[in-house]
Amino acid sequence: MIQQIIALVIILFFVSRLFWQKKNKEIGGNEFIFWLVFWILAALLIIFLKQVDSFVAALGFSGKGIDVLFYLSVVVLFYLVFKLGLKMEKIEKDITKIVRKISLNDKEDKN
Repeated sequence: MIQQIIALVIILFFVSRLFWQKKNKEIGGNEFIFWLVFWILAALLIIFLKQVDSFVAALGFSGKGIDVLFYLSVVVLFYLVFKLGLKMEKIEKDITKIVRKISLNDKEDKN
Protein backbone atom coordinates (compact mmCIF):
# COMPACT_ATOMS: atom_id res chain seq x y z
CA MET A 1 0.00 0.00 0.00
CA ILE A 2 2.81 2.44 0.84
CA GLN A 3 4.42 1.75 -2.55
CA GLN A 4 1.15 2.65 -4.28
CA ILE A 5 0.93 5.93 -2.38
CA ILE A 6 4.54 6.79 -3.22
CA ALA A 7 3.95 5.94 -6.88
CA LEU A 8 0.80 8.09 -6.98
CA VAL A 9 2.65 11.02 -5.39
CA ILE A 10 5.38 10.69 -8.02
CA ILE A 11 2.77 10.57 -10.79
CA LEU A 12 1.08 13.65 -9.31
CA PHE A 13 4.45 15.44 -9.42
CA PHE A 14 4.91 14.51 -13.10
CA VAL A 15 1.37 15.62 -13.96
CA SER A 16 1.93 18.96 -12.22
CA ARG A 17 5.19 19.41 -14.18
CA LEU A 18 3.29 18.54 -17.33
CA PHE A 19 0.74 21.29 -16.70
CA TRP A 20 3.55 23.73 -15.85
CA GLN A 21 5.33 22.90 -19.14
CA LYS A 22 2.08 23.34 -21.07
CA LYS A 23 1.44 26.69 -19.36
CA ASN A 24 4.95 27.88 -20.28
CA LYS A 25 4.50 26.56 -23.84
CA GLU A 26 7.45 24.17 -23.53
CA ILE A 27 5.38 21.32 -25.04
CA GLY A 28 2.73 21.18 -27.73
CA GLY A 29 -0.89 20.16 -27.43
CA ASN A 30 -0.50 16.66 -28.84
CA GLU A 31 2.50 15.92 -26.64
CA PHE A 32 0.61 17.25 -23.60
CA ILE A 33 -2.39 15.02 -24.30
CA PHE A 34 -0.19 11.96 -24.91
CA TRP A 35 1.65 12.35 -21.60
CA LEU A 36 -1.48 13.27 -19.66
CA VAL A 37 -3.23 10.11 -20.88
CA PHE A 38 -0.07 8.11 -20.13
CA TRP A 39 0.16 9.33 -16.53
CA ILE A 40 -3.58 8.99 -15.89
CA LEU A 41 -3.46 5.42 -17.22
CA ALA A 42 -0.44 4.68 -15.02
CA ALA A 43 -2.27 6.06 -11.97
CA LEU A 44 -5.36 3.99 -12.74
CA LEU A 45 -3.28 0.84 -13.11
CA ILE A 46 -1.66 1.52 -9.75
CA ILE A 47 -5.00 2.26 -8.07
CA PHE A 48 -6.57 -0.92 -9.46
CA LEU A 49 -3.51 -3.12 -8.99
CA LYS A 50 -5.50 -5.97 -7.41
CA GLN A 51 -7.72 -6.15 -10.50
CA VAL A 52 -4.63 -6.07 -12.70
CA ASP A 53 -3.24 -9.00 -10.68
CA SER A 54 -6.47 -10.95 -11.26
CA PHE A 55 -6.45 -10.13 -14.97
CA VAL A 56 -2.81 -11.17 -15.35
CA ALA A 57 -3.50 -14.44 -13.50
CA ALA A 58 -6.47 -15.09 -15.80
CA LEU A 59 -4.16 -14.67 -18.79
CA GLY A 60 -1.92 -17.38 -17.36
CA PHE A 61 1.06 -15.33 -16.22
CA SER A 62 2.68 -16.59 -13.05
CA GLY A 63 3.95 -13.21 -11.82
CA LYS A 64 2.15 -10.37 -10.13
CA GLY A 65 0.40 -7.70 -12.15
CA ILE A 66 3.01 -5.12 -11.24
CA ASP A 67 5.75 -7.34 -12.66
CA VAL A 68 3.90 -7.66 -15.97
CA LEU A 69 3.30 -3.90 -16.04
CA PHE A 70 6.99 -3.32 -15.39
CA TYR A 71 8.03 -5.66 -18.22
CA LEU A 72 5.51 -4.05 -20.53
CA SER A 73 6.81 -0.59 -19.66
CA VAL A 74 10.39 -1.67 -20.44
CA VAL A 75 9.25 -2.92 -23.85
CA VAL A 76 7.45 0.37 -24.52
CA LEU A 77 10.53 2.34 -23.47
CA PHE A 78 12.75 0.34 -25.82
CA TYR A 79 10.28 0.98 -28.64
CA LEU A 80 10.24 4.72 -27.91
CA VAL A 81 14.07 4.83 -27.83
CA PHE A 82 14.10 3.00 -31.18
CA LYS A 83 11.63 5.50 -32.70
CA LEU A 84 13.66 8.39 -31.26
CA GLY A 85 16.82 7.01 -32.86
CA LEU A 86 15.08 6.79 -36.24
CA LYS A 87 13.83 10.35 -35.90
CA MET A 88 17.30 11.63 -34.96
CA GLU A 89 18.84 9.88 -37.96
CA LYS A 90 16.26 11.50 -40.26
CA ILE A 91 17.02 14.90 -38.74
CA GLU A 92 20.77 14.34 -39.27
CA LYS A 93 20.17 13.47 -42.93
CA ASP A 94 17.99 16.56 -43.38
CA ILE A 95 20.65 18.77 -41.78
CA THR A 96 23.30 17.25 -44.07
CA LYS A 97 21.15 18.04 -47.13
CA ILE A 98 20.61 21.62 -45.97
CA VAL A 99 24.30 22.19 -45.24
CA ARG A 100 25.23 20.72 -48.63
CA LYS A 101 22.75 22.98 -50.40
CA ILE A 102 23.98 26.09 -48.54
CA SER A 103 27.58 25.15 -49.28
CA LEU A 104 26.88 24.73 -53.00
CA ASN A 105 24.97 28.04 -53.11
CA ASP A 106 27.87 29.83 -51.38
CA LYS A 107 30.32 28.32 -53.85
CA GLU A 108 28.20 29.46 -56.82
CA ASP A 109 27.88 32.95 -55.36
CA LYS A 110 31.67 33.26 -55.07
CA ASN A 111 32.17 32.28 -58.71
